[in-house]
Amino acid sequence: MTMHDTTTTLDTPGWGQEIRATLALAVPLAATNLLQMLIHAVDVIFIARLGDTPLAASSLAIAIFGLTVWAMTGLVGACAPLISAERGRRLHAVREIRRTVRMGMWVAAGFGCVGMGIAFAGERLLLASGQDPAIAAMAGDFLFVLAFAMIPMILAGVFRIFVAALGKPGYATAITLLALGTNILGNWTLVFGNLGLPALGLMGSALSSVITALAMLAAYVVVITRDRTLRRYRIFGRWWRPEWRRLRDIMVIGTPIALTVLAEAGLFSGAALLMGRFGETELAAHTLALNLAALAFQIPFGTAQAATIRVGFHHGAGDAQAAGRAGWVALAIGTGFMSTTALAMLLMPTLLLKVYIDPAAPANAALVGFALQYLLWAAIFQLADGVQAVGAGALRGLQDTQVPMWIAIFSYWVPGFGLAIGLGFYTPLEGTGVWIGLATGLFFAAAGLLWRWARRDRLGLTDYAAAA
Repeated sequence: MTMHDTTTTLDTPGWGQEIRATLALAVPLAATNLLQMLIHAVDVIFIARLGDTPLAASSLAIAIFGLTVWAMTGLVGACAPLISAERGRRLHAVREIRRTVRMGMWVAAGFGCVGMGIAFAGERLLLASGQDPAIAAMAGDFLFVLAFAMIPMILAGVFRIFVAALGKPGYATAITLLALGTNILGNWTLVFGNLGLPALGLMGSALSSVITALAMLAAYVVVITRDRTLRRYRIFGRWWRPEWRRLRDIMVIGTPIALTVLAEAGLFSGAALLMGRFGETELAAHTLALNLAALAFQIPFGTAQAATIRVGFHHGAGDAQAAGRAGWVALAIGTGFMSTTALAMLLMPTLLLKVYIDPAAPANAALVGFALQYLLWAAIFQLADGVQAVGAGALRGLQDTQVPMWIAIFSYWVPGFGLAIGLGFYTPLEGTGVWIGLATGLFFAAAGLLWRWARRDRLGLTDYAAAA
């Protein structure tokens, strides 16, 4: 039986069924993403009480560590469309899924070691970028401890994909909630020396992150080995056996995802550097507005993850109509939510800023003034951000990652960063010009990815007859 024979039009879910299936994945995945943000926020809250210098050192360290982990997680993100396609081809494709997860674990361990090497070189990297030697040394010590969380975090990313693709994303939410509690307890005891433990300060927060990563990994192992559905895949069986073809598939699909992540992260990191040239107040306002935008982004990001799984499932089944329907449903959900957040930023920006500061305080007047300007542009690019995220996720479900990577790199760095520099430094707009550049880059990416998704059949991305 060929791939094209495995599905008939009778199997194609209706719009209502697809909406329910997508939401069943997107809601817990979005909740997981929001909880993951809270885990990082906990570190900042505790470290901030140590003073400005430890906070600055940890911010630099986490910038290096977070970008590395994010890229590596993007690399193993190739497991999502592969597992989903294997399930679409044959619902109980135990052996094929086990091979994918096993090689995903190999990639996580191998590239996790590379990531640890980057973390160990953190002080030298910061010195090379012109940072203060004392802060670079403190950040380097922080990174030396934090590096040991690298492999557990990337492995946990593989297992999160596995449980979600198998239709059990609630486990990921529950485990991330457990990790949040672990990190709060770890910071409280190790940073300030509560419950009779020594007060380790900044190193205590790094150690708490390592403990949290290990706890999360252990929780996934327990769930996967205890749950009847997940246990039957025996993903830990003969983990040492290589599956070179599957490893190649992960690298071919995953490398463009990792590079896309780096391109987008580079755009926003570069924007922060540009904002810093205008002054501390502008940079602080930029950070507040961007944090609100990042918080809102977790919903379409979860929807994009759901789109990869749903589109990937139908792609594996050879059902082009169902794959298209899954993608359009996800795009509608993501765009709908971002329309809501855009309206909130336009209609009640001061209320949103209360999450971080007191807008009525006279000392914050300049900060609030800049933040309100930037939130206007954050509201404008909300729709584009949702479309580009979900569009990329839907295309990943079709295992199409290379061309979307080039669309993203071009959009972010040519019209996006180019306009940010041009308007920021060669017009009176300054910070607002940088935000116009960010919005432009996201709109270009959204347009390019949406165009590619709409033309997927003409481009041969769903030519199952030819593939059979």
